[in-house]
Amino acid sequence: EVQLVESGGGLVQPGGSLRLSCAASETTFSTSAMSWVRQAPGKGLEWVSSIYSYLSKTYYADSVKGRFTISADNAKNTLYLQMNSLKSEDTAVYYCAKGGGPEAPWDEYEYWGQGTQVTVSS
Repeated sequence: EVQLVESGGGLVQPGGSLRLSCAASETTFSTSAMSWVRQAPGKGLEWVSSIYSYLSKTYYADSVKGRFTISADNAKNTLYLQMNSLKSEDTAVYYCAKGGGPEAPWDEYEYWGQGTQVTVSS
């Protein structure tokens, strides 16, 4: 079973930046897609971004395209999400997950982290 632990969340002002990290308990990035998913207060899960390291491909939701960057360090078994130009609507709990991808059903996400809170507010 893969364990995923997110970190890096916090309170940031609109227009600011944060970098989220997700440490995996074992090598997984070279064989699986890895994704970031968020859940805003009172709303459902929203796919944010996915990376297929073995294909050198990344995908983003339209709501974050041009502002967020997903990356992976295979040697460190760590996934990242660099978030720039943050907006109040980015406020959510952010989860990393193994699997998934653009328009993938939720049952294709194999493992989930515990989540990290991102709050964008002045």
